[in-house]
Amino acid sequence: MSTEIRPALASDKARWLILWQGYLDFYKTVLSTEQTERTWNRIMDSEFNMHCAIATLDGQVVGFTTYSLQNSTWSENGHCYLEDLFVDPTCRGGGVGRTLINYVKDFAVQNKCSRLYWNTDEDNHAARKLYDSYALESGKRQYRIPLG
Repeated sequence: MSTEIRPALASDKARWLILWQGYLDFYKTVLSTEQTERTWNRIMDSEFNMHCAIATLDGQVVGFTTYSLQNSTWSENGHCYLEDLFVDPTCRGGGVGRTLINYVKDFAVQNKCSRLYWNTDEDNHAARKLYDSYALESGKRQYRIPLG
């Protein structure tokens, strides 16, 4: 069984919606149907700065990641932010997550980004085991001010 990574296609929407809901459930988050639709439309819009890669295993969609380019005052070509990463729980531990990260890493290198970065919850131990194999946690703390 080999994992293949490719850009999301319109035909992936039904399966992406299932995985997206799994991702939201994992983070105990509820988003409106309108926001989910907006996110999908942004993914499909080649002019919008949001990309989505889909992981397939034996032709079945089993994971996704969303990522975007970000400007930076500290870098000539900016950074790449990996915002979301989710793998079907039945497929975890088989390298799908790593393959998705490597796909985004290659994208960042092709775009001459100086950094690829992402966030996760401190207690997301399974994911952090994978993430720590790339680099140790940065030591930065994220602060959020809700504006809506």
